[in-house]
Amino acid sequence: MSVFGKFMRGLMLARLRRIERAIESAIERQYSTLEQLLKRGQYTNFGRRYGLSRIRSAEQFAQQVEIFDYDSFEPYVERMRRGESGVTCEGRVEMFARSSGTASRSKYIPVTRRALRVNHLRGMADVVTMYLQGNPSSQLFEGRTLTLGGSCRRENGALVGDLSALLITVAGRWGEFLRAPSRGAALIEDFDAKCDAVCRECARERIAALAGVPSWNMALLRRLLEHTGRSRVIDVWPDLELFMHGGVSFKPYREAFANVMGGPINYLESYNASEGFVAIAERCDSDEMLLMPDYGCYYEFMHNGDVVPLEGVRLGVDYALLMTSENGLWRYRLGDVVRFTSLNPYRVKIAGRTKQYINAFGEELMIGNVEEALLRACFVTGAVVEEYTVSPIFIYERGGYHRWVVEFVYRPDDVQAFAEEIDAALRELNSDYDAKRRSVMQRLEVLMVPAGTFHRWQAATGRRKVPRLREDGSVSDEVLRYCRERVRV
Repeated sequence: MSVFGKFMRGLMLARLRRIERAIESAIERQYSTLEQLLKRGQYTNFGRRYGLSRIRSAEQFAQQVEIFDYDSFEPYVERMRRGESGVTCEGRVEMFARSSGTASRSKYIPVTRRALRVNHLRGMADVVTMYLQGNPSSQLFEGRTLTLGGSCRRENGALVGDLSALLITVAGRWGEFLRAPSRGAALIEDFDAKCDAVCRECARERIAALAGVPSWNMALLRRLLEHTGRSRVIDVWPDLELFMHGGVSFKPYREAFANVMGGPINYLESYNASEGFVAIAERCDSDEMLLMPDYGCYYEFMHNGDVVPLEGVRLGVDYALLMTSENGLWRYRLGDVVRFTSLNPYRVKIAGRTKQYINAFGEELMIGNVEEALLRACFVTGAVVEEYTVSPIFIYERGGYHRWVVEFVYRPDDVQAFAEEIDAALRELNSDYDAKRRSVMQRLEVLMVPAGTFHRWQAATGRRKVPRLREDGSVSDEVLRYCRERVRV
């Protein structure tokens, strides 16, 4: 290992004791975080309206401040975007993370420099620390980490764009010692042009790790193989050992990545939303993540209308996550559903999205059911799915059915059997779905679309994530407009 590699490894591992202390005193860290946030927020417009200076406990905080989602919080965001100072946090907000997520329109999440430092950048460093702790033979710092992000631009004096682009911009040229590609290539707005530039710059680089959203990275890796004429990524980057991912469930992508990589690498998940960095997996290939209690975020958890702080959570219960943070968000509902798998230490897994379900016919179909059914169908038929989205189709006076728009890496030999396997699995997993299939619902429909369809849709719309479940057909209709052919089953 090089001198630089040894130095960086020691520097990262020195963070372990701080992480351990935070995990051991999670409850105390959470209440301390709330106290600090209330002190800094009391003189803001929001603080004066809700009397933050008079709040002395978490219980009083929950009683005195209402719960917000983006729609109800947006008036504050618009004031910040117009340049008003001291709206919900100290000073003027100079950065906004634009996030389409799985919503129907863009959201603008305020990002302060303090939040970048104590939350996002700290989280990114701790991801590396967790990985090095579990992989003592890692050569991570003998190469660079290829970070595939979005773009940003100036709007009304503020920097607006994807969170990854904001981080790259703030890091400046110092970040290029550890990261590839160059800042110029990383911030190209057009995704296809970005991929071409990355391939030209990095095909001969020593890349040790990838970081980012699975869908974007998959598109890049396929472009890399076209650019180099190779059939496996490992032939281009033989030192590649890690993919640090987050943002969406990795389950649907796992087989596709294994296929394109052509060799074993490690996968490490983190829960890094535009609103804040929440949790990190301790082990590779695990969807259980340590909740990080000292990143400047105070968490609350809502189940069936009841809201509890961290010390009130129970195992196996699905909670909607509320966040109060350094970004000036107060009791903000992210839209994510988390489930605790351990209380000592606090570990969570993402159970889905509060809006990612279909209940068009009373079927109560949740994202977890869909992912499990898809995995079963792929296992039985030998298919590998790259992207998909599901929506209800209504038939006048006859109920309706679900339409699956699917892009395959490997198509099954019998697509009808693939559809039947999904349907059978859903009926087994979800009693409401089964009941409606016996009454008002017909068997689901699978529309196969050619490779690149979802990528063309994402590039045209600027969407980072593919909404898996929608209560209407808006997303699937949009995707199909970018489809050059389709096969109905």
